[in-house]
Amino acid sequence: MTLKRMSTKLSFIKKYHYRMVAMVAAMWTIIDIIYWMRFVKLSDPTKNDYTFEFVSSETILLRAVIVFLMSALMGYLLVFKLRQVFRNYPLLVNLMAKTAILLSASLFMNFLLHVAYAIFILHMSLAEGLQRFFGHANSLAWLVQHSLGWVVLFLLTQIIIEVNEKYSPGIFWAILIGKYIQPKIEKRIVMFIDLNDSTAIAEKLGSTDNFKFIRDFIYYVSVALMEYDGRIYQYVGDEIVVSWLYKPTNIHKCLRALALSDRLLKRKSGYFRGRYGVLPEFKVGIHAGEVTVGEIGLIKKDIAMSGDTMNTAARICNSSAELGIKYIASKNFLNNTTINWESESMGMVDLKGKSESMELFNLKI
Repeated sequence: MTLKRMSTKLSFIKKYHYRMVAMVAAMWTIIDIIYWMRFVKLSDPTKNDYTFEFVSSETILLRAVIVFLMSALMGYLLVFKLRQVFRNYPLLVNLMAKTAILLSASLFMNFLLHVAYAIFILHMSLAEGLQRFFGHANSLAWLVQHSLGWVVLFLLTQIIIEVNEKYSPGIFWAILIGKYIQPKIEKRIVMFIDLNDSTAIAEKLGSTDNFKFIRDFIYYVSVALMEYDGRIYQYVGDEIVVSWLYKPTNIHKCLRALALSDRLLKRKSGYFRGRYGVLPEFKVGIHAGEVTVGEIGLIKKDIAMSGDTMNTAARICNSSAELGIKYIASKNFLNNTTINWESESMGMVDLKGKSESMELFNLKI
């Protein structure tokens, strides 16, 4: 099986997590190499580590390979495994427990570095390499030197991941580099997704189960949206607002995300029926046009979008119940595209709060 065929079987979320693992491994390796090269050059007689005493191309390569492979393994544990194990624990416990596990892995990495350096650079035997490592490891000062830096790095990495995942992919980076400090006008596709019969469902399920029902509904729809690169703008109760930059490929992605959302919920119908006795149905309004995108907030920063496009997309979604149609898109969204998607014009429709009527289309999903 080719790599290309394998990659097509990976969901967006898994590809996103694998990229995160690769970034973590690369950054940890770069930081370690820089720190080690500066450390080796220190003339401080109190240094307790003489591993890799000499800086050379061979020692740099050997250290980089071992650190990168071990960092990739630790990154995989952090992103894929440990987050699942500790996801229901308080954040402080979560951070401390994962840091302790990663620290154990980092000590094993130091063991590999010592032994590999002794064997491949100093041409010692395995026994001599082990003796060299345990001679250093018996020192409390050595343990502190090799632990403190990694503990800080592990904690910072986890905090960055937590903050990054609070936002849709790309948002945290945009805030970090100040992309939207000055508001920008962008042409975007905006889709509002709203759960049907939310009031009746809440009355039937009660507060706690209704919250869990909405959480499950949002989860499966969000998976579909992220699979097709949708930037989730916000969750408002049982409503999801998502956007794409306006271009032909993203028109396809928007519609495919909508179709996948529908399929995923139908595929999980047995779960919803058994767990809640209710099947989630939703309505959709899609529009395209200019929006103003900018950074807002003082204590809690975020990227906000505003403008008539946002209001119109919300109005289109709200008109679904009145028109008796689940998935509605504006002509602005479907205009100037060769997309092969079954749709039916509903003619010119008056939207509440809009002075002019607009042509809407019934999307056949």
